[in-house]
Amino acid sequence: MDPTTLLLIDDHPLFRRGLAEYFNSTGEFQVVGEASSGRQGIALAEQLRPGLILIDLHMPGLGGLHVLDELGQLEIESRKVVLTASLDRNELLSALRLGADGYMLKETEPDDLRLYIRNCVQGVIVLDDCLVTLLANDDDVPEGERGTRQVELTEREAQTLARISEGMSNKQIARQLGISDGTVKVYVKNLLRKLNLRSRLELAAWVHRDALARQ
Repeated sequence: MDPTTLLLIDDHPLFRRGLAEYFNSTGEFQVVGEASSGRQGIALAEQLRPGLILIDLHMPGLGGLHVLDELGQLEIESRKVVLTASLDRNELLSALRLGADGYMLKETEPDDLRLYIRNCVQGVIVLDDCLVTLLANDDDVPEGERGTRQVELTEREAQTLARISEGMSNKQIARQLGISDGTVKVYVKNLLRKLNLRSRLELAAWVHRDALARQ
C-alpha cells in the first residue's frame, strides 16, 4: 500500500522538520510539502492535494482557523488535523465548525499522534479525553447549537451517529448494521445536513455534548 501523503503547515521550522523526519521514517506516511505560513500552506494544498494536512493554529498572518475556512471554501478533500500547543475551548469549537477531522496537542507522544492520524485517514474518529472535558461546559455555546436541540433522525441515522461517536469508520458501521458502505455515506451526509455540521469529528463532539448535557 502506498504511503499516505502529508502536508505540514507550521511556522516553527525545527518542529516542522522533526515532524517530517518522524513521519517519513514510519513508512506509512510521506511528507510531500512543508509550509511556514497559512497562505503558503493553502497554495501547496491546492497544488499537491495530499491525503492529510497537519495545521498549526497560531501562525503569524493567516492562522490555522482561517486556513481551515479557506480549504473548505476551495473544497480541498484532504483530511485536516489541527495540531496546536494550547487547548482552548473556543478554538476547538471553531475548528470543528470549520471542518477539522482531528484536533491534537503538540505535546502528544509521536506514536500516539501517528496512530491518531492513521485513524483519521481511515475515517475512524476518536475524541481524546481532554477534548471531551472541554466540551463538558457548553454555557458559551449559542442555545441553537447545543447538543440538546431537537432534531428528527431516522432509526438508522441515530444508529450511525452513535457508532461515529464510538470512533467507527464507515466500513465498520456498514458491517455492524448489515448495510453497504454507500448507504452509510448517505446517512452521514444526512446527519451533517440535519445537524448543520461539517465533519465526522463534529458529529462525534455533538453526541458527547448532548450526553454531558443530559447528565
